[in-house]
Amino acid sequence: MSYKLTHLKELEAESVYVLREVAAQFERPAILFSGGKDSIVVTYLACKAFYPAKIPFPLLHIDTGHNFKETMAYRDALVEKLGARLVVGSVQESIDSGRVKEEKGYNASRNRLQTTTLLDTIERYKFDACVGGARRDEEKARAKERFFSHRDEFGQWNPKNQRPELWNIFNGKKHVGEHFRVFPISNWTEMDVWQYICQERIEMPSLYFTHERACFLRDGQWLAAEPCMTLKPDEEVVVRQVRCRTIGDISCTGLTVSAAHSVEDIIAEIAATRVTERGGRADDKRSETSMEDRKREGYF
Repeated sequence: MSYKLTHLKELEAESVYVLREVAAQFERPAILFSGGKDSIVVTYLACKAFYPAKIPFPLLHIDTGHNFKETMAYRDALVEKLGARLVVGSVQESIDSGRVKEEKGYNASRNRLQTTTLLDTIERYKFDACVGGARRDEEKARAKERFFSHRDEFGQWNPKNQRPELWNIFNGKKHVGEHFRVFPISNWTEMDVWQYICQERIEMPSLYFTHERACFLRDGQWLAAEPCMTLKPDEEVVVRQVRCRTIGDISCTGLTVSAAHSVEDIIAEIAATRVTERGGRADDKRSETSMEDRKREGYF
């Protein structure tokens, strides 16, 4: 009897295969966990890949100190539910120790500062592979990534020096001090992620669904009016029905005016929108190559 896989089952099988290759090829891997939908799906896939055992990798979260409280609550509840080990790198500690200098001004963000904290944490715990939830459809720089993405001894990425991955044969060989970033859901789209979340009934942070929030408009983008944000004299705080389409540091996470109260509503909204997923991320608008510049330095 023939059995034809649906596209979601094919994507799931591919991602599970990649995660098992990570366990086979590396000694000290970790899952980069941001509390966003993609890292949640990667964690869920890792649960499937190694069931009935627990996930054999710790979750690595880089805490900017300017995270949404809902993200932190979800992270802690998930870690407890899974019985997983959590490793936290603190951007505030990097600032206090002089490793990085905090930005000033109205558009100040801690997003770029995460790179130094991430690389320091990787070095401290000797992680040789960090599994992330980046997808190729997100942004042009991420479209250049392989499943196994090599980083040199300085944690830097060279997009012109990518290894071939014919027939899903992955090369994890490296020199001492080097590491890899691994992206199991590279071939997924934003729609695939939400359809999979719907199919598997994965619980998601409340930020993804429409809720009432104090916010303000800056350069055509709604941002959360939180204590870490400095408003310009002409910016007014109002209450809107909004949701997050992608979650990151408060300073760079745009809010979408929405009426999506369920996963099904989100799927319908994504199908109709003409704005890209990262169209609301302020950090991607600093320059035409802002994401690639950060990735070359060691960003996610």
